[in-house]
Amino acid sequence: MLSLYFTRHGETVWNREGRLQGWQDSPLTKKGEKAAVTLGEYLQNVPFDAIYTSPSGRTLRTAELINKERGTPVIPDDRLREIHLGMWEGKTRVEIEAEYSKARLDTFWSDPESYETAGGETFCQVESRLNDFISDIYKQHSYGNVLFVTHTVIVKLLLKRFKNRMLNELWDPPYIHPTCLNLVKINKNKQTEVVFEGDMTHHESKNNLA
Repeated sequence: MLSLYFTRHGETVWNREGRLQGWQDSPLTKKGEKAAVTLGEYLQNVPFDAIYTSPSGRTLRTAELINKERGTPVIPDDRLREIHLGMWEGKTRVEIEAEYSKARLDTFWSDPESYETAGGETFCQVESRLNDFISDIYKQHSYGNVLFVTHTVIVKLLLKRFKNRMLNELWDPPYIHPTCLNLVKINKNKQTEVVFEGDMTHHESKNNLA
């Protein structure tokens, strides 16, 4: 059995300011760092074979804090990057609406299929690179535990894949909070089970995940 754990990075400065990040970056806040440490403690009894992470600074730092005292190999992979938001990166929703129109921004959240990038990627382009990544994971890991530290859109696309959802269902609940935990189990026949998604139990319980 292959168990895929995946999480979003901890809260960042731009998250707090309401700025879209995409391929750009901002550091974790103290709250974000504390949440990553808490998640690492919650997962301390899970023996990971590898931790794959987006190469963005916010995900690398989150992975480092989760991996504290573990010594698990941490492997950056560009295919786990957030969606590239082009000219929208670093801007707030208000700024984007003023420059590009509210209707265009709304398609990102309400109609991913018709979302038109402002110099970045479409959801389908992101999904294509993510599917390539998962194919490689299957080749390298047939069993055991693997952790991905990544971003909101990647988490949502992973859940879309494993729950056989359509793209227009991408933003269906749950909300992907920073450091929320998701777990998918895959048997030798590639049959999948979504065990939990968007889980925040580690912030509410002092128990560790066995």
